[in-house]
Formats: sequence, structure tokens, C-alpha cells
Amino acid sequence: MTAPDPGRGIGTGFTGITGAEGSPGGSFRILHVSTGNVCRSPITERLTRHALADRLGDPLWGGLVVESAGTWGHEGAPMESNAETVLADFGADPSGFVGRELLDDHVIRADLVLTATRDHRAQVISMGHSAGLRTFTLKEFTRLVRAIDPATLPPLDDGVIERARALVRAAAALRGWLLAPTAEADEVFDPYGAPLPFFRSIGDEIHEALDPVVTALTGVPARA
Repeated sequence: MTAPDPGRGIGTGFTGITGAEGSPGGSFRILHVSTGNVCRSPITERLTRHALADRLGDPLWGGLVVESAGTWGHEGAPMESNAETVLADFGADPSGFVGRELLDDHVIRADLVLTATRDHRAQVISMGHSAGLRTFTLKEFTRLVRAIDPATLPPLDDGVIERARALVRAAAALRGWLLAPTAEADEVFDPYGAPLPFFRSIGDEIHEALDPVVTALTGVPARA
């Protein structure tokens, strides 16, 4: 097993370059973005990791690296205690999390950026680095993924990384054709400072949005 990646994800050896500037050919980086990187994006990061480990049964997740950052990130801060409780509800591991402020390098290295809101998406895209075609809100990406025929994606025999890259390309191609029913449909609202029941409702939203994404990435449905 390789050592943990400095970006808090776990990946395979770095070889080659992908379409995302500087992203290593041996990995596919998923970056979750919210505001403070202490509530929504930590929950999404750790639920994604948990789901990938559950589907793939591989601590390296086939080369997928999952991390997060905040547009006004509390650098070095722990996640909110209510966020930790939400993760524990799902059996996900909240330990060792450290908040980060979103930097150019995070966007440059990411193959897929999933944001909590449209404002976050706009901020990521405004940073440049050809991020527009690989940056979506989480719920937007879920909606697009649901419309993609899994049979059009590379088989798992070709590797999870190739499948993930094809999924992002297909979602980007659909974006102009499959619009949100309302402006709020693509938003995950901020639970910062809210009581635990609201955190849990946000956790449920995130979990529900992630399920079809992880299924499409891995080709493996959630366990019954």
C-alpha cells in the first residue's frame, strides 16, 4: 500500500498527465468545495471515501483521490462537531480532518470539482486553469450522471480512472441540455451554526446525491 497523499486522499503512483493541468495519469482527483471547509465539504469528502471503499473494497479506491477545500476555508481547523456526528451516523470516518483554504494548486490538480453551491462553482471557474468543463455543483453533477447510460462508459476492466474521466466528459456535454428545474435544485445549503437535526438533513441530502455518482464512477451499486 502506498503512503497517504499529502492532499488527504490516497492514490497510486504518479505517472503521466491528464486533461486537468498537472493531474497525474495514475490517479483521478475529486475535489469537494464549500465555504469554510468545516461542514459541507468535509461531510461530502468523507462520505465519498466511505462509499468508494464500500463499493471497491480497495483502500486505494482504484486510483481515486478524494479531498476538499473551502473558498473561505478555515486553514488547519477541525470539522464541526455536528459534521463529525453526521459522518458517524453513516459509518464514515471523520478522524484526522484538517480544513484547507482553496488554492490554485487544488484546482489545477483536480479532475473533477464538486461544489456545494452555484456561487462556489463560479468562484472555482473564475480561478481559471480550464476548470469550467470539470466543475459542477454536486447536485448538478448528480442530475447529469443520472441521464448518462452506463453502457456508454468504459468497462471496469479498463480501470476506474478511465471510467471517471469519461463520466466527466459525458456530464459536461450534457450540461447545456439538461437544466435544473429551479435555481435552488443545485444547492446544498450551509448548516454552519445550525442544530444537529439540520446537519443530519444536509447529510442525508449529500448522501443521496453521492449515491448515483459513486455508482457511475465504480460501476458498482450500493449494497442493499
